[in-house]
Amino acid sequence: MNHSPVSEATAADSVRIGLVSISDRASSGIYEDKGLPALRDWLSRALRNPLTFVERLIPDDRLHIASTLVDLVDAQHCDLVLTTGGTGPAPRDVTPEATLDVADKEMPGFGEQMRRISLHFVPTAILSRQTAVIRAKTLIINLPGQPKSIAETLEGVRDASGDNVVPGLFAAVPYCIDLIGGPYLETDPAVCVAFRPKSAQRPPRD
Repeated sequence: MNHSPVSEATAADSVRIGLVSISDRASSGIYEDKGLPALRDWLSRALRNPLTFVERLIPDDRLHIASTLVDLVDAQHCDLVLTTGGTGPAPRDVTPEATLDVADKEMPGFGEQMRRISLHFVPTAILSRQTAVIRAKTLIINLPGQPKSIAETLEGVRDASGDNVVPGLFAAVPYCIDLIGGPYLETDPAVCVAFRPKSAQRPPRD
């Protein structure tokens, strides 16, 4: 059945998002996990779509991380998966390796942009190893472990007047998901302006 432009303009696509917080101590109850609430809060502010979150809190174990990502993509059918934690140089930091284990394609530009953004805030950003991959029709992105760093990475760098001077990585996420056959993500421009070429833009909703 063909859908009219009017129906496309008035109904936002539903989106399933997998959220994975990776921490030995938080997953064992030693301290409260802050990664999942930070991701959920930011995405709820940034996206106008109806959202369903599928959340996991797991330890820093390569096989466990990989199997969790496979489940979120293959069984839970998430359109986007965001991980937080486990991307540094410490021996137990294995999130990037596990992510690459399940990848069909690597998307190195996401990691490059994350480090570029973080270097505006801390010189130790060069120690981060975040990456992003595509599995089937799902984009998987590794994010930093700290809530403040998560928001900075997703939104980018703003000047004193609030103008975006270094784009956040989420600006490229909606069009990437378009290209791999996922739902049309609509962002709140006050939080994040998504970039799409004009040919890929839907009419704005009222």
